[in-house]
Amino acid sequence: MYTISNRLKMGSIILMVVGLLGIGYGFLAAPSTVAEAKEIVAGHDDGHGGGHGEEASPAVSSEHGEDHDAAHDEHVLHQLQNKPWAALYVGAFFFFMIALGALAFYAIQRAAQAGWSPLLFRVMEGITSYIVPGGIIVFAILVLSVMHMNHLFVWMDADVVAHDALLQGKSGYLNPTFFLIRAAIFLAGWIGYREYSRKLSLAQDEANDDSNFKMNFKISAAFLVFYLISESVMSWDWIMSVDPHWFSTLFGWYVFASMFVSGITVIAMVTIYLKSKGYLEQVNDSHIHDLAKFMFGISIFWTYLWFSQFMLIWYANIPEEVTYYVTRIEDYNLPFFAMVAMNFLFPVLLLMNSDYKRINWFVIMAGLVILAGHYMDVFNMIMPSTVGDQWYIGIPEIGAVLFFAGLFIFWVFRALASAPLQPTRNPFIEESKHFHY
Repeated sequence: MYTISNRLKMGSIILMVVGLLGIGYGFLAAPSTVAEAKEIVAGHDDGHGGGHGEEASPAVSSEHGEDHDAAHDEHVLHQLQNKPWAALYVGAFFFFMIALGALAFYAIQRAAQAGWSPLLFRVMEGITSYIVPGGIIVFAILVLSVMHMNHLFVWMDADVVAHDALLQGKSGYLNPTFFLIRAAIFLAGWIGYREYSRKLSLAQDEANDDSNFKMNFKISAAFLVFYLISESVMSWDWIMSVDPHWFSTLFGWYVFASMFVSGITVIAMVTIYLKSKGYLEQVNDSHIHDLAKFMFGISIFWTYLWFSQFMLIWYANIPEEVTYYVTRIEDYNLPFFAMVAMNFLFPVLLLMNSDYKRINWFVIMAGLVILAGHYMDVFNMIMPSTVGDQWYIGIPEIGAVLFFAGLFIFWVFRALASAPLQPTRNPFIEESKHFHY
């Protein structure tokens, strides 16, 4: 039986406290007036250049120019007010998507009746436990957005919609009530499956037959259908709609690939950690090798989707589509291309060799790069549409990562300590114990 160490528990609590202080600082430092916003912009000259818009033509009246300047100043104020909210949202979604990606991997193993992975089921169940607090936090941020506590989703602003014909045409789908209903349905489905599957998994250890195992197989197969639909719609709602004028038919798969590889990476890292502490003795190098293969393979899959989306939009050069990448290349040049390198080049170089997939410290190193890269991926998806060119990695961003990392570590290892780490009556447990690649 695993027991969470006091050092790990205390470390996670310290991360949460420090993270909360950083998040709180971000909200306290956010400007409340246009004058304060101007001071912050002047004090944080980050080299993006001065022009948020074209200079007024001499033929334009001074009154019109003043109205334009006032609208621009208010827009910058909203961007700076969004900064701590966006940092919080990026951190909340990133750690939630790790748990959701691990849940998809777990359901696939159950539905496929995989023989190699049952020794890892408790690790997967521990990681997916974070879906509950993580999902509640994300949902709370969405509710606060609907209550106009921030400007993350511009389509929630009635004044903006009133002057935007495109948003008016999407109002049947993009409306606050339906938005929250969809979010509640998704979270109920994901949490419901996780809790019921976990219950069946634990019950199987005490049962005299395989009825719980068979039921877990059936609900996992059904859940995967729900998951594929709900994950795609979730990616449109929670991420793509921050920029409601842009859309991509590949976006659901793109987000899925990011969360899937992140979830598998954390499964590998937690497994290696537990094994280093003397637990999971029967997990061997072949199990780690297979997890590293998934890390490598899904990184390639993510790159395929990223390039397909980028190349088709860039080549077609349709203004309402290509603007998405123009903004990121001009204003987010470093995080945009660094993210591609971290999510593609590093996994390929680090994990292509089969022998390296069996070296624990090497897998951990590759995992850290992959997770950092996919955090930057979420950062690039959210920040350009919410804070524009007013971004920088500051105290709110670091605080949000620290807080959610601490909460994630505490919750996951708390769940791992609540049940034996090795299933005993899974029909494939012996095959898993003797798995060799």
